[in-house]
Amino acid sequence: MLVREPGDLDPALVEPIELAPELLERLAAVRRTALARLESGEPVYGVNTGMGKLSKVRLTAAEQRRHQANLLRGRAVGGPPWLPADEARAVLIGRLRTFLTGDAAVSVELIHRLVALINSGAVPEIPAEGAGSAGEIIPLAHAMAPLLDPTPSGLPRFELGSKEGIALLAGIPGATGRSGLAVAKVRRLADRMTAVAAGAIAVVAANRDPYQPSAGRGDDVLAAELARILELAGPESAPRSLQAPVSFRVAGHVLAHVRRTVEQLNDAVERAFTGVTDSPAYLDGEFIGTAGFHGLDLAAHCDHLTAALAHAAEVSTARLHRLLDPAITGLPAQLTPDPGPQAGLVAVHKRAVATTHQLRRLTLPTAISTVETSNGQEDVQSFSWEAVGILTEAIRLTRITTACELLAVHQAFTLSTRDIPPNLRPFFEAVAEAVPPIHTDRPFGQDLTTLLTILLP
Repeated sequence: MLVREPGDLDPALVEPIELAPELLERLAAVRRTALARLESGEPVYGVNTGMGKLSKVRLTAAEQRRHQANLLRGRAVGGPPWLPADEARAVLIGRLRTFLTGDAAVSVELIHRLVALINSGAVPEIPAEGAGSAGEIIPLAHAMAPLLDPTPSGLPRFELGSKEGIALLAGIPGATGRSGLAVAKVRRLADRMTAVAAGAIAVVAANRDPYQPSAGRGDDVLAAELARILELAGPESAPRSLQAPVSFRVAGHVLAHVRRTVEQLNDAVERAFTGVTDSPAYLDGEFIGTAGFHGLDLAAHCDHLTAALAHAAEVSTARLHRLLDPAITGLPAQLTPDPGPQAGLVAVHKRAVATTHQLRRLTLPTAISTVETSNGQEDVQSFSWEAVGILTEAIRLTRITTACELLAVHQAFTLSTRDIPPNLRPFFEAVAEAVPPIHTDRPFGQDLTTLLTILLP
């Protein structure tokens, strides 16, 4: 992909990256003026001074030459568990995108090397936990280690120039890139959750009144979600009852909230990428200490989306429970053709219950701990790195509850005389191809794993 502007880079990008010559020329010009500014000898944090509480210590020329590489090596204190490959790549892309603004004033050579690392397909071992600082110096030290030492990427060692070590550690590119990747995942998941909920609504012959778009007046996101559910579920001329259980009736509101919240996180990601998060940043010809590394905007919106997913999973689990009830569905108890000798999908519901219990424990707000580090120089943190990690776990768990409900809806259609609505037919035909017919009890965990792999990636 040819990148002409920083905004062209998406954290979910998988194809090779190429940078436009005119973009590189602009960045080279920034680097030249930044180096000239450094020659004045004025103190620039982390370049010709120590870090944190030691920022009053001025470094000699010889110390400055060693300092940039030392910054990375001395802060790589993390360990496993490591980020999965797609998240590690998103961290690298996030760092590259922030470099392309020019705020970091790094060399074109360093940018080329970072592009080469991304394009190599090799991903560094980046700790998923334990950032514990104002910013991301620990995970970024691991992420950028391949630039200093031989790695499976096959790239030679890179000699960091002035300011380039602290630039590699600055800001919140990792949390931003990972959050951008999470946005892409939740958007896909929300589409699947809508289809599953619509299937549940159709198979129990729920009254369609709650899904009329007119009921979303004043809320375009809700009106669109109600219309989406109604289009997928189709009309129902003979509903089983005047009102279906609440878990069915509120599906549009719950999923609209997920969709609204994920777009709010996306807005926060764009603010982080376009704003100033490096410190020191090279702005208008001067090196300026900033506070954009705090990352509260990202942390708060990751927390918000985690809570939205947890609620959506709880509602999905409640619908699953109702699907096992003959009074709601008119189908055999626990969705087995032979109730009593066979237990049906009751244990699938139990797994969903345990999963939602895990999700509830993730909903504690992240940015509520004021812990001092660096001898008091860093006296608060937002823990944005941890917030996106919690969101990633919430996405994983929500996929599981969605798979549990999907299996139940699929089995309910199998046992029902009702036709699958036309707009849902391709989706549930794919489910039928992936999951063998359920006539007797079996290890349903295998079916759930299949659904997660094939239909809920």
